[in-house]
Amino acid sequence: MTTCGEFLVKQLQAWDVDTVFGIPGVHTIELYRGLPGSGIRHITPRHEQGAGFMADGYARVSGKPGVCFIITGPGMTNIATAMGQAYADSIPMLVISSVNERERLGRGNGYLHELPDQRALVAGVAAFSHTLMSVDELPDVLARAFAVFDGGRPRPVHIELPLDVITASADHLSVQPRVTAPRPAPQADLIRQAAQHLSQAQRRLLLIGGGCVNEPDAVRRLAEALDAPTALTINAKGLLPTAHPLLIGSNQSLPPVRQLAQDADVVLAIGTELGETDYDVVFDGNFRISGELIRVDIDAEQLQRNHAPALAINSDAGLAIEALLKQLPQRERDEHSSGAKRACAVRQQLADEFTGWAHYRRLFDCILEVLPEARFVGDSTQTVYSGNHVVELDGPRRWFNASTGYGTLGYGLPAAIGARLAEPTRPVISLMGDGGIQFTLPELASAVEARVGIIVLLWNNQGYGEIKRYMERRDITPLGVDIYTPDFLTIARGFGCLAERARDHAHLQSLLREAPSDRPLLIEIAEAPPFAP
Repeated sequence: MTTCGEFLVKQLQAWDVDTVFGIPGVHTIELYRGLPGSGIRHITPRHEQGAGFMADGYARVSGKPGVCFIITGPGMTNIATAMGQAYADSIPMLVISSVNERERLGRGNGYLHELPDQRALVAGVAAFSHTLMSVDELPDVLARAFAVFDGGRPRPVHIELPLDVITASADHLSVQPRVTAPRPAPQADLIRQAAQHLSQAQRRLLLIGGGCVNEPDAVRRLAEALDAPTALTINAKGLLPTAHPLLIGSNQSLPPVRQLAQDADVVLAIGTELGETDYDVVFDGNFRISGELIRVDIDAEQLQRNHAPALAINSDAGLAIEALLKQLPQRERDEHSSGAKRACAVRQQLADEFTGWAHYRRLFDCILEVLPEARFVGDSTQTVYSGNHVVELDGPRRWFNASTGYGTLGYGLPAAIGARLAEPTRPVISLMGDGGIQFTLPELASAVEARVGIIVLLWNNQGYGEIKRYMERRDITPLGVDIYTPDFLTIARGFGCLAERARDHAHLQSLLREAPSDRPLLIEIAEAPPFAP
């Protein structure tokens, strides 16, 4: 007999799932019956939150949904934080969990791992959550999940299988081919209106978000066709080449870019929420658009959030950009164009803003000199906050972190593991702080076990330094921020990692050159000279 759990594995494999993140438990072992010999790789994290973060990093790099097998009850409460981060950043994640037998659901009798309602628990961090009440529902529910990933705004989907359904016969089911859901295309009349308004504008501004991550060539051609200074969100970094004359980076919270936004007569925003963590990290509400705003987004509701548009286009970003390009006159890249001069003026003003961050810029220059193709996966920490502003990379999906959207701690280490698994040939650097890494430190063991060679760059300021400064600026006596700092080098070595403390920039480069490919290297950097002013 082929059980429902076994059939699930066969269907996932047929739909190009090659990796599953999960911790086997008494309530999920039947999901594992079909994994051996399936060709699907299983990665065992040390906590379900780590499983979710690994799936998130894997999805951001591969573009495919990260898949997790999670136990009932505590497994779901543990992964909820990771689902929240993925939900906020529109990351495809498929969470398959068990749940108590159908006749026991909602009884409150104290069964093992029982929750009153698992679906209600995750409803706010999933596109949808479904309880599989019969084996026959499985093909349709999986198809719905992949329709979310393929054809809409990608977000986590949760499917729970009662214990008696997992073991039920699925002999009558056959593996279905994957039918890709089409993404929404723009209305032709709205594209014509947008092209007309953009063509007549004199001071255009282009705001590009993570919804455009698959379209680097189209974004470049659009920026050049519009001759528009272009700002990228954190998740859109790399969509314009580093030296492109129209690039103004990810600095929408800084005065020069804010002034540019207010001076623009038409602003085109594509695939961006226009949200706080990209446009107002100083939390003063002063990112404003005075001219006409044209928005393009795959999520119709998002078109009306944060900044109301004069023209709203509900569409896939790539389809909308290509449609616009057909309506616009094409221009070649010109470093002396009006838009390039405006962008250059802003970059010069930003250079003055970055004076106090010279030590961070030097740190990243030092790293990229040795590892020019590196991918950076970050937590909420000082190196990430500064790098969001000063680091530019060629190519998308090379810079992402947890400081956007949900803003959780502990993300950077497990997400880096998932990123390296998705593309093993590219170096991956996990940017962590000494506070955040303690949330998910045991995942070093997962990386050693899976032979994943990542570099963990640990910025150590002996506590929650950013929060301490935040309290002091508001005349609040710091409390709970000067936390005990363990010996990270000894701990990392105990997990089987290499671990060293960088003495200076030359020593850091030497360590980077010697990083192993089959286990993590943890490099501790103290927030002190020569790495800090």
